[in-house]
Amino acid sequence: MRHIDHFIAGGATSPAGRKHQIWNPSTGEVQAEVTLGDAALLDQAIANAKAVQPEWAATNPQKRARVMFKFKELIEDNMQELAELLSSEHGKVIDDAKGDVQRGLEVIEYACGIPQVLKGEYTQGAGPGIDVYSMRQPLGIGAGITPFNFPAMIPMWMFGMAIAAGNAFILKPSERDPSVPVRLAELFLEAGAPEGLLQVVHGDKEMVDAILDHADIAAVSFVGSSDIAHYVYKRGVAAGKRIQAMGGAKNHGIVMPDADLDQVVNDLSGAAFGSAGERCMALPVVVPVGHDTAERLKEKLIPAIHALNVGVSNDPDAHYGPVVTPEHKARVEGWIDTAEKEGGEIVVDGRGFTLQGHEKGFFVGPTLIDHVTTDMESYKEEIFGPVLQIVRAESFEDAVRLPSDHQYGNGVAIFTRNGHAAREFASRVNVGMVGINVPIPVPVSYHSFGGWKRSGFGDTDQYGTEGLKFWTKVKKVTQRWPDGGGDGNNAFIIPTMG
Repeated sequence: MRHIDHFIAGGATSPAGRKHQIWNPSTGEVQAEVTLGDAALLDQAIANAKAVQPEWAATNPQKRARVMFKFKELIEDNMQELAELLSSEHGKVIDDAKGDVQRGLEVIEYACGIPQVLKGEYTQGAGPGIDVYSMRQPLGIGAGITPFNFPAMIPMWMFGMAIAAGNAFILKPSERDPSVPVRLAELFLEAGAPEGLLQVVHGDKEMVDAILDHADIAAVSFVGSSDIAHYVYKRGVAAGKRIQAMGGAKNHGIVMPDADLDQVVNDLSGAAFGSAGERCMALPVVVPVGHDTAERLKEKLIPAIHALNVGVSNDPDAHYGPVVTPEHKARVEGWIDTAEKEGGEIVVDGRGFTLQGHEKGFFVGPTLIDHVTTDMESYKEEIFGPVLQIVRAESFEDAVRLPSDHQYGNGVAIFTRNGHAAREFASRVNVGMVGINVPIPVPVSYHSFGGWKRSGFGDTDQYGTEGLKFWTKVKKVTQRWPDGGGDGNNAFIIPTMG
């Protein structure tokens, strides 16, 4: 059986410890195992990071950028390998896996411009003979705790900006699909990074707690479920760390009566069911405005959903593959059961789906549930599977209120031809990321990603300028070079700039 090692100080490390099984979601078979680390292993990684980080921080930004450029080239050269490895452990189809890598790569591309974005501010003559300037400096050692659903993209969102800014970084990926993060660390070393700058430690809650409690880790970035995000935020802040913790979502797609329904159905097919719905920016709730809109949309959705091809992860004709584990399959189907018991109409039922020749795979068929209401638990909570719920709205005001009142506030989309309605909706809705005729509004790498309410804990977003702020601290310098003519009488008075 294949064993997945920790990546410590530039090489594989495999100490004794508890083991975690890695599934092949398409076959339902165990394909590998990973050893879960502990606080002692983390101490080893921290020691390596402390040894290398000061010299890396002292390396000029242009040289750091060259490492990022080389890393970018290596990812592009190894795209197929990374996608196949990712697909084999996660279950998403190859093209979707390539998209996972590509969206992370775009943040690496942004990080290649670190000499430009790292520049501070300067004011000459702020007072008599006084100049003021600022500089952005790294925090020291950062850590990332990443989820199973994007094992390439989200790690690169985190360590790309952190390392380019001069920090060392320790990554704890999901124990469900850890191979791609290790491969990324190997490629980063090949790109010219010093040993110990990017290290990968595997683990579960024990390792998470060790990271949150370790005095030498200055900042932690997290993506996962909201309950755990809140836990990470509280424990990390209590330990004196800078924390950004991104949580779950229940993103809504508002469909106005004037929307192009053919385009909406096409967008919903990918946004609701792509990657088996295992995305925090999936679109699992559609909100048609008005009875006629709802009926017309439903009529078009049903054949489109039946036409979706569910297949193994390496099937080039599959629209989406299996979910990640047998436990997750049971959880998703359990939420469909709950929705039915709560009074939802199961229009298309994906429970009990099997794929010929892969009967043990963790497949869930596409599911459509109508007449979902806001008091249902299946609406309140994140299902994280290939399930689309229809929540009918009577008016535009209802359409604004539904996502605004929900506990999650990650993303929302509105489909309309009316510019005024779109502008009004974008201005008023209480959600962090808004798409206008864009079903999955994940901002490009030179903007920033982050939700509101229980979708995000902390004050800064992922990547872009917000990511740079998170991984750096600003030092402000006020300088004067006297010419020797001062009398020193005002040495005890706070200086002013008048």
